[in-house]
Amino acid sequence: MASGGHAIRGSRVGAGPLGETERGDTAPRIRVSYWCANGHETAPTFSVGEDVEAPTQWDCPRCGFPAGMDPVNPPAPVRNEPYKTHLAYVKERRSDEDGAALLEEALEALRIRRGGRIAR
Repeated sequence: MASGGHAIRGSRVGAGPLGETERGDTAPRIRVSYWCANGHETAPTFSVGEDVEAPTQWDCPRCGFPAGMDPVNPPAPVRNEPYKTHLAYVKERRSDEDGAALLEEALEALRIRRGGRIAR
């Protein structure tokens, strides 16, 4: 053996017998083009069938924006809200005056429990 004892060297899984060029009939397919707001075009292939329909939107593999079938009017990018901390949510519900009043109330309660050892 010239190949060092490995009969399938250089082959890949599912390749079939060596020298085979045809793998049989492929299912009918359709290529659909989608465009994103950045002008990127992507064209995935879908199988053709009575119960199969290509989606109206597809995620752009280059930028992640949604892509539609109309190159002139692509869908608008989704606006992501930044992460809010607990403090940000509290500040939305309470004013600075409310916060100062609550802090003073909590400090007064602490002073009473500790016998007045917390400075004002």
